[in-house]
Order: sequence, then C-alpha cells, then structure tokens
Amino acid sequence: MMASLVWSSRAIVPAVRSVVRCRVMRALLLGLVAASMLLVGPRDARALTVQEAILRAKPAVALVTAEIRADVTMNCGQGLVTVSPSPFVETGTGWFVDGRGWLVTNAHVVDPAHRLPPWVTHELKKKAIEQACVEPQLRAQGLMRGQRPDVEERIRRQATDQALATAKVATFPRITVMLSNGAKLPAEVKKFSPPPTLGSDGRPLPDYGRDLALLRVKDGVYPAIGLSKREFQIGDPVHILGFPGVVLSHELLNQSATLEASVTNGAVSGVKQDAIGQDLVQTDAPAAHGNSGGPAITDDASLVGVMTFVSLSASGAIVQGYNFLIPAKDVAKFLQGTEVTRPGESQFNAVWAAGIEAFLTGSYSTAVAKIGEANALLPGLTDVKRLLAETEEKVKHPPPRPFPWAWATLGVTFLSVGAYGGMWGKRWWKNRYRVQPTQVIGFIERGLSPVLLDVRTKTDYETSPLKLPGAIRLEPEHAATADPPIVREQLIVAYCTSPEEATSARVAAVLRQRGWKDVRILKGGLGGWTNARLPVEAKASLPSIGLEIYKSLSLGDIERRTFKPGEFIFREGDDPRGEAYLIHAGAVEIRRSFDGTEKVLNRQGEGELLGEMALFRKGPRSASAVATADTELLIIKEERLEWLIRNRPQLTVELLKRLSNLVVATDQERAQAGIVR
Repeated sequence: MMASLVWSSRAIVPAVRSVVRCRVMRALLLGLVAASMLLVGPRDARALTVQEAILRAKPAVALVTAEIRADVTMNCGQGLVTVSPSPFVETGTGWFVDGRGWLVTNAHVVDPAHRLPPWVTHELKKKAIEQACVEPQLRAQGLMRGQRPDVEERIRRQATDQALATAKVATFPRITVMLSNGAKLPAEVKKFSPPPTLGSDGRPLPDYGRDLALLRVKDGVYPAIGLSKREFQIGDPVHILGFPGVVLSHELLNQSATLEASVTNGAVSGVKQDAIGQDLVQTDAPAAHGNSGGPAITDDASLVGVMTFVSLSASGAIVQGYNFLIPAKDVAKFLQGTEVTRPGESQFNAVWAAGIEAFLTGSYSTAVAKIGEANALLPGLTDVKRLLAETEEKVKHPPPRPFPWAWATLGVTFLSVGAYGGMWGKRWWKNRYRVQPTQVIGFIERGLSPVLLDVRTKTDYETSPLKLPGAIRLEPEHAATADPPIVREQLIVAYCTSPEEATSARVAAVLRQRGWKDVRILKGGLGGWTNARLPVEAKASLPSIGLEIYKSLSLGDIERRTFKPGEFIFREGDDPRGEAYLIHAGAVEIRRSFDGTEKVLNRQGEGELLGEMALFRKGPRSASAVATADTELLIIKEERLEWLIRNRPQLTVELLKRLSNLVVATDQERAQAGIVR
C-alpha cells in the first residue's frame, strides 16, 4: 500500500513517511513497555510447566480398593460345607479433594462394597463352587485342572445346578485407600451418586446417576487437588493420573508400581452428553481399567474432570483416544451439601508447591526446607521422597552455575521487540483499509450502505461466473480515468481475486487520490466472501448445483481441460480415475450403447456436474460423454468432491435433488417401457 502511494504521487511521500515513523515508534515503545512488564512482573502470575503441574497434583492421588470377602455355605451333594473363596476385588483411582481426609472417586469403583449388588454375590458363589465342589471331585478322580476339560465342565455344571441356588453367603465388604507411602486407610462412603446403568432395552434405569462417590478417611493432613473454575476449551491440555490395571498387574514391574500413580497426556477433544443428558468431556489422553475415578488436570494443576469410562471395540478391547470425564463443575455440584466447602484446600499444598517452585528455580536450600516440611506433614510419599533426595544431592554437589544470560536476554528481547514492533507497525499500515466480510455485513446492518466494487482483472472476471450481490464493475486499468456512478462520500468496498488483494489495494489508492474519501479493501477478496458462506450472484443463469460448486472452488488452483466438438471426454466402461467435472463452458452429450446402437441419454450445459456417478458407485463409467461444442471443464478430484459434500450442506442438498430427479425419470422410463424391477 505504501509503495503504491509513493509511486502514484511524489507530493505526499513526506507525509506518508512521517506517519509511518510515528506509527512504528509507537509500536516500538509499546512493545518495550510490554517486554519490561513481562520481565519484571510478579512470579505469582507465571504459568506452571507441565512438570510442575503434575508434581503438584500427583501426591493427592491414591489407589482405591473395594474388597468383598465372604463365607459361603452350600451343599455339593455330601452335606453342608462352608468355604471362604478368594475375595472379589475392584480397584480404581481416587484423589483428595480436601486436605482433611475427603476423597472423590467413581461410584462404580466402590459400588461392589457399598451396595453389594447381586452380581457380586453371584461371583462369590461361583468361586465357592469351584473351591468346595469342583476341585475336591477332580482330586477324587485323580485329575488336575485342565487335564480333562469335558469332565471338569460336567462336574462344574452338576455342582452349579445343585448348590448355586441354595448357597448362603455372609459377606464382609471393606473399602481401603492406599497412599503413595504405602499407608492403607479404611474409607467410608459419605455421599454416593450411582454409576450409569442401562436396561436390556438400552434405556437408562431409574438409578442412573453421576457416577461419583465421596469417601472419608481418618483426620489428617493430606495433599488435595482444587477444581478448575475456568470453562474448558477444545484443545486444552489434559493429564490423567491414576492406577491402570495393566501397570498394577505387569509381570515385569515390582510392587512399587502399586504405590505411584501413572500419568498420560492428551487434550480436550470434544464435549458430549450421556444417555440422560449429563455433560461429559471427551479426551484423547490414554486411559485403561483402573484409571476410573482418577483426576484429569490441566496445566495449572486444577481438575478438569474425573475419569469415568473408556470406549470399547466390538471385541471388548479398549479403543484409545475416546475417553470421557465428568466435568469439574459437576463435581462441584456433587459436593454441595457436604462438609467439603473449599475444594483443594490443604495445609500440605502450600509448602509442597513452594518446595517445587524453589527446586525448579535453582534455590535448592530453600527447596530442601520446604520439601522437608511437606514430608514431615505426611511422611514417605513417593514423589516427595524422590524430590527431597534429588534436592539434597544438589545442595551437597551444586550443579555448575550457568552463564548469566539474563541481561543478554534482556538486550536481545528489547531488540526483538523493537524489530517486531516495526513489523507490526508495517503490517498495521498495510491492513488499515482492509475489512473482513463480516465487517461488511456490519456496515450494511448499521445502514452505511457500502457500494461493492468489482475490480477483478479482465481475465479473472471473465473466468469466474460469480460476483457479489449488487456489485458495480470497474476495470482496474480504467481506475485512473473512469467515473463510477458513486458519490464521493459513499463507503466503497473493493474486491478482487489477486494474491493479498493487490489489485483492490492499487485501485483503492487511486480512487482515494481522485477524491473518494472512504475506500476499503475486502480481505480475502471474492474467495474470503464465499468462504464466509455469504451470498453471491451468478453473472449469468447457472444451475443451482453449479452455483454451489463455484462458491466452494478457488478457480486459480484448479485444473482445466478443453475439448473440441466431437471429442470424447470419457467412454462407457472407462475407469473414472477419481475425477468428476464441472462444465465451465460449452455443451456435452451423454451417450450409451443399447444392443450395439448408441443413443443420447442427456444433454448438459454450463454449470452442470458431470461424471460424479461413477465416483459414488466406485465403478466404471456407465455412459460416454462427448463434447458438442468447444468445451472447457473444471476437474474436481474425488477427495475434493467428498470434502465439499461433507462440508457444504447446500451443495449436498442440490446433489440429492438431482439424484432424486434422476431416479424419478428412470422410474418413469421403466414404466413407459413396461419394465418391472
């Protein structure tokens, strides 16, 4: 823009340069002030690193176990016998929401011990039958498990028929919470919202709940995780902490794997609702059985949501990338009416966070004191012990102090900000007259009645069949001499199809010099307008489907082919080669052979789609296409056509109308010919 002004009139060069200097200098000064504020700003305002966020939250995560032991009395055919089968165990993840001893987990993790559903006692009976009935009879016959599967299954079936219904079960449920220091704490369920359950018809059952449970352990000082109060956005980082079963039961890991939570990373990938309309946060962070109830935190160490369920394939395997969280706002709602009135509050948190910050900033002596204080509040937590040992080692053997880059960085920052300030000023100068398509609509709504001025080059104008509604045509070559019928005070918006709106910028500069006071440039030109899904007009009559396709295409980067009269575009039986065509100019006949005689099925003209049927059918061409005049075609690749169908609803509607008309016409022809399908 500045170059065109200088070129057009030497008289205004000094003024332009002085304005630029002023703008650039202001941008430079603002940039320097902003940089200074960032460099000397308070430490409390800094963002946490991922490492720091995870370290802050991880000690608050605990392994939750629901265990049901039982004494089962049954008759296997030789009188009553009482056995104690191996207990039913369900593990999941919990996290302290209040440092006084309150935890949150999934309801389905503790449900077996809390409500003792019938399927749990059924499982215990089956285990008891194996222990009291099946194993003794196998031993009596001199058999080992798996040696004679047919005999073993027959014994199991007979024992089940005889003993299952009459078995008496005395259960002893308990819920424990294991911290990362190995301490096992008995827990009591204080509030319970049942897990999601569906009936055999796939409908939610009456007790379908939020799948949350609030547990209480003995009074103490524990770490805690606060609830995020910020509305999450798609793409926000997510870190899921928990105890996945694949890690707990891994044969190559020692017992310490049960103490320390694992961390997986991903992002918020969607917002969904469950079967009764409750909100869910979708994430691509990996999870597995055992992560249930675990916290999903963001980069400020606050809770985004609680892990609730994963997605399974038809074979029952976990499909990663499609896991779901209960949002933090629903956790806050669940906690209402309980003693947890200030989620995330903990005496432990303050000293632990101070220790982490001191460690990461190299203040190792301070870090030892703060981390040691946290360890005294709750001794032996894995992450606290590890960081304390590492910090003490750095105090004993300090790492080499790096070169003090701070001042050098400050100088480089000032220079960089100055350079970027200049670039920003230059960009502002270039774009000061540019307006977005939505701003043009705003002008219209405010009653400014902008005149849309079509200043495309002659070639671009003649090539494209589209224009903006009510646009006035001004050839850019005549901008310096032509007198468009527009009053000098009228708001004008010029548009073109040139890269970076070069033609519009040149014409706008000329018009301003000639006295039109308010000439703007449409950013993105005609393509930006159509991409914003705003209305356009056809310069000539076009079929609806052609109009919709033209609105979605950028003519500058699309392949074209020309055909002389009588040339075949494609023949019946040809491979479609992933191509459909839009007739840009000319006319085409669709022909097909019937018993050796070629017949004309249809004639198509400008703006009509050609050859798409073979792409939809994934088969060869069902007819031939022949040019009947000088014809120019736009090539639409299969991938692009599919994208247009998926992303341009109006185009999809027009295609459906066309296919519907084709089906009706075909049925009429069959009826007239007496053909019955």
